Amino acid sequence: MHLIPLILLVLALIFGPQLWARYTFRRYSKPLERIPGTGGKLAEHLLQHFNMDGVKVEKTDTQGDHYDPVRKVVCLSPSNYEDNSLTAVAVAAHEVGHAIQHHRGETKLIWRTNLAMFAMVVQKIGAAIMIAMPVVMLISRAPVSGLFMAFIGLGSMLLAAVVHLVTLPVEIDASFGKALPILIEGQYIQPQDERAVRRILRAAAFTYLAASLASLLNLWRWFRILRP
Repeated sequence: MHLIPLILLVLALIFGPQLWARYTFRRYSKPLERIPGTGGKLAEHLLQHFNMDGVKVEKTDTQGDHYDPVRKVVCLSPSNYEDNSLTAVAVAAHEVGHAIQHHRGETKLIWRTNLAMFAMVVQKIGAAIMIAMPVVMLISRAPVSGLFMAFIGLGSMLLAAVVHLVTLPVEIDASFGKALPILIEGQYIQPQDERAVRRILRAAAFTYLAASLASLLNLWRWFRILRP
């Protein structure tokens, strides 16, 4: 009986941030007449304002809102690209904040990008190892080799979760060091909307943390599978 509250707490910690972020985005996703342009138009305007002619804005249907530093593209989901809602303009400004970080050569973003690319490669290798592990154990009939492969595979998944955690300062800077001052000082939002925009930007900043916690659930599932 004592395990039930613990399980509920763990589930709340894992899924709570994701649900909170989605709720916040959805809460302020209604188009408003007082917002003159869409998220996509705002992103294009801000890129021109900061003289980032080499950066483009793109609508994406599958990958979600993000900035791609390799292609130099601000990618926005269809609703945030097309709507003139508080969520659309706040998320667009947040992603442009990453583009500004990249344009200025800020060390934290460069470090995060390199680490994320490394983690992606390691995670793919780890996933392949986990899939191949039963075959290797069957052929070699050596439990030690299976344990070694499991250690590598689980370690790669843990690395992916850590990458999301260490990106939090970069995300917070994109929201509150870049996007919020731009929106307020440029008068892109009304004073009565500032509190809501702060909430949206906070949710945008913690999206990667939510993804990190969710990835830990996959790690726990593998532990359950491999446990004797």
